[in-house]
Formats: sequence, structure tokens, C-alpha cells
Amino acid sequence: MEKLILTVAITGAELNKKICPALPITPDEQAKDSCDSVEAGASIIHLHVRDDQGNPSQKLEHFQRSVDAILKKCHKRPIIQFSTGGAVGEKIENRIASLALKPDMASFNLGTMNFGEDIFVNTFSDMRALARAFKKYQVVPEFEIYDAGHLDNLKKLIKENEITPPYHCQFVLGVPGAMLGDISALVYLVQHLPQNSTWGVAGIGRFELPLATHALLMGGNVRVGLEDNIYYEKGRLASSNAELVSRIKRIAIELGRDIASPEETKKLLDLA
Repeated sequence: MEKLILTVAITGAELNKKICPALPITPDEQAKDSCDSVEAGASIIHLHVRDDQGNPSQKLEHFQRSVDAILKKCHKRPIIQFSTGGAVGEKIENRIASLALKPDMASFNLGTMNFGEDIFVNTFSDMRALARAFKKYQVVPEFEIYDAGHLDNLKKLIKENEITPPYHCQFVLGVPGAMLGDISALVYLVQHLPQNSTWGVAGIGRFELPLATHALLMGGNVRVGLEDNIYYEKGRLASSNAELVSRIKRIAIELGRDIASPEETKKLLDLA
């Protein structure tokens, strides 16, 4: 098996410090948490940012100040992956705007879906606009797949030549309203990937650990982090993102999977 690529989703757009005191929100907090997570084994930082009031933001200046803080503090340079999902309800033009900063990677959502009590809108018009922005700014996409139909949407965009290989896919499973975080769901999705694909899995909440463990055995990659799951175990909040990363690294080594460094991850994902 290839070395394991560990992604950490450090902040997200849904939580606050009342729910999760360890959540990093300010640029300095995000920088410390990112660096600790990289030292623990992560190579990709999946980045949502906040404004001065702690609200989710897609403004370029907020992305830039967090990136600057992370790169200044980290001894090992991580791969920084922007979220173009933003908070539910954010306009597509605002979600696209951050690509102008040319991050190493960015997320690419592949369909409209129920997201808890909300609706996360990603029309084909939105997706085509997003695909063209990725090409314009020469940013590598990671395709976020929350449901089986999102794979069909990916294949449709491939057929239309809107996107080109390789296809880096992240299965985000267990979101209320989308595909269940069941092992059979993961197996189905892996079996139906297009050619020239790599894949990883992000299990939401209680699905994080079992899905991560199965991905390790199946040769896939793993995303963890407080965006996806705030508990280390039932009834006990995680103390940091790095704590969640360290657990997966330990299990991976026990199962015979070496951990990819940021530089090795660049080669595995064909990042410039």
C-alpha cells in the first residue's frame, strides 16, 4: 500500500467555542493547531476561516491572514487546502473567490444535498463555474462526495471535459441528510470511482474512527479533525486536532501503513 495521506479539517463553518472550546478560530490559533497537527502526522490542512467576530468567512483577506500565520509558524510546510464550500447559504461567487489566492488545493462539492436542517446548494451551473475557476487559477481540486449520486455528477463533469485527471476524491460520510457512515457505503463508493482516482474518507461524528480504520486497511487516505468530530471517545471532547491525528497515525503504524510527509503527499497527489 502507498503511504497514508492524513488530512486534518481544523475548524469548519458550523461550530463555535461554546460547543467545542478547543476549536481554533483566530489565525494564531489555526497556526498553532495546524503546526501541532503536522508534527502529529498530518500533511494537508483543510481550511475554513473566520472573521473578527468568529463568523464563517470566504473573504480573501481572512484566508490570507490564516495562511500567512500557518506558514510563518510551521517548521514543516503543510499542504493548505481551502474550502470552497464555506458556510451553508454562501453565494457561489464568494465561494469561488478564494481560489484567486492559488492555494495548493481546494475542495470541490459535487451536488445539492440536505445538510442537517439546511440545504447545501451546488447546481451544475455552480459546479461548471467552479471547474473553470480551478482551471483559471491552476488549483488542484479535491472532490467532496457526500452521496452516491455525487459520483455520477463527477463522471458527468468528466464526460463534459470540465475537469481532468487525476481525480482526488474525499468521501464525507455520516452527514445527516446524506449517505450514512456505513462500511458498505464506503466499499460501494470505492468500487465505483472513475479511473485515475485517489480517495480518502472523512467520517462525521461517531463514524470517524470506524471509517478511518477501514480506509487504512483498504489502502485509502483519511481525514480527521474538529470540523468533522469533536469527541475523542464517547463523552470526552477531543483536546485538539492533533490528538485526533495522533490516534490515526498510531493505528496506521500498527496496521503497517507508513505516514506520508507533506513532501511525499505532493508527489502522491501530483501537486506542483
